[in-house]
Amino acid sequence: MSRKCQLTGKKANNGFAVSHSHIRTHKLQYANLQWKRVWWPQGNRWVRLKLSTKAIKTLENKGIQAMAKKAGIDLNKF
Repeated sequence: MSRKCQLTGKKANNGFAVSHSHIRTHKLQYANLQWKRVWWPQGNRWVRLKLSTKAIKTLENKGIQAMAKKAGIDLNKF
């Protein structure tokens, strides 16, 4: 599975690591992804998703059903 948030679509960012001598080398800045079990009330079961920490905070306010609908995800597959 790719390093991507399943609800928000956050993924790695291309950037540079800059040394003291200002030599720039490529690096990837990964999103802070966590495996999270979330209770899905409409399905009456737990759903295991790979979420960014920002998505976990947003999930507490909006709810899993609304975020999954916006992301176009069918929670029955998880």
